[in-house]
Amino acid sequence: MSNSTTKRPGITRRSLLASGAAVAAAVPLCGIITRPASAAEFSYKLATGQDPTHPVNTRAKEALDRIREATNGRLDIALFPANQLGSDTDLLSQVRSGGVEFFNLSASILATLSPVAGIVNTGFAFPDYDAVWKAVDGDLGTYMRAQIAKVGLVTPSRMWDNGFRHVSSSTREIRTPDDIKGFKIRVPPAPMLTSLFKALDAGPAPINFNELYSALQTRVVEGQENPLAIIATAKLYEVQKSISLTGHVWDGYWILGNRRAWERLPADLRAVVEREFDRSAFEQRADIARLSESLKKDLTDKGITFIQADSEAFRAKLAKTSFYGDWKAKYGEEAWSLLEKSAGRLA
Repeated sequence: MSNSTTKRPGITRRSLLASGAAVAAAVPLCGIITRPASAAEFSYKLATGQDPTHPVNTRAKEALDRIREATNGRLDIALFPANQLGSDTDLLSQVRSGGVEFFNLSASILATLSPVAGIVNTGFAFPDYDAVWKAVDGDLGTYMRAQIAKVGLVTPSRMWDNGFRHVSSSTREIRTPDDIKGFKIRVPPAPMLTSLFKALDAGPAPINFNELYSALQTRVVEGQENPLAIIATAKLYEVQKSISLTGHVWDGYWILGNRRAWERLPADLRAVVEREFDRSAFEQRADIARLSESLKKDLTDKGITFIQADSEAFRAKLAKTSFYGDWKAKYGEEAWSLLEKSAGRLA
């Protein structure tokens, strides 16, 4: 999900992501080609919503350079980061119509079109990254790709990493389910997150991201939940005291392709695209892991206290409610059983 906020002194998105992830130095990303576009047999576009220095874009650019080289310039894909070609919802329409050929989108937003894509966002389903990758690189990922294909999109790559979400607070330290009872927490307007915190007896309040800082500052809400990179780049550490490492929801990105544009490519070019996107997916996952670790130090230096939450206790609390059963009914028996193969018994 693409977020924006008023800039304040402190960690900048550019310096944070470039240094924290230890990824390639930022370079202009739009329309970089090694030969005139007219010389390419196929000239395509890849749109993303992330900042140019985000690992999604540094690794995507590397993949596009390798694709151009491996195809001897037959396939040229230009990268357009930071929603240059439209909002996430606009771009989802464009990739379906063919206005752009490829688009990088989070599973949580893709779920508005292909509901089963959101199954990876199930609360406290994944205890760690091992379980995540086992699921999305295995049978669950295969199932999701087949369902996404039914809405006319192709997925020429395994999933990329968006990260685990954590809870921050200005009023209390949250370690167990008892600590979150009655806690006024901002959530995005996403049914999964609203239902998750209602089931935990918290007080979720859907608030647009551009209003989040002021809502925290004025104590309209006590806390919020986001990946560490968002907490840092949005300067939320200025109005929060602690971050509980709940890891309550994981989200990832799919590279989506327009079916007609994909089928126009000869088989040998499609194979190159799949190989190079997959290679960059693995590298981007490692970048996010390093970034998450470096952010803990950066945010500690900014005065944030980190707390290791009892995730198993939260998961056990949810299991006593209708939360998992309700979402199992929504996603269906087949999808849910594939989720539980990696996540363990949920409902």
